[in-house]
Amino acid sequence: MKTLQVLDRLIPYDAFLNDLAARIVGMIKADSNDPEFVCQRKAYKLFGRRNVERWRRQGKVEFYKRPGKVEYKTSDLRLLQRTVQDYLESPLHKEDDSGKKKN
Repeated sequence: MKTLQVLDRLIPYDAFLNDLAARIVGMIKADSNDPEFVCQRKAYKLFGRRNVERWRRQGKVEFYKRPGKVEYKTSDLRLLQRTVQDYLESPLHKEDDSGKKKN
């Protein structure tokens, strides 16, 4: 029987796979009701204004301008939400008010 050593414990490989599969299924179910795009207001509400602004400033999330609103792809925001962030990282690109990146 295969086992994994995680820090100070041994976990059977089958138990690890079952737990991992259960978590993946849970994430898929949770995300299945998400719309493809969310407006900026909803993105701020779901993921936090500072987070969305930081991801945008760092060039990690792309935004789409529609008449009268700014939208983000929900799947991109979910991915960033689940990714470990380096909050001390300096921004790579700055944006002007028109949404275009400056170097």
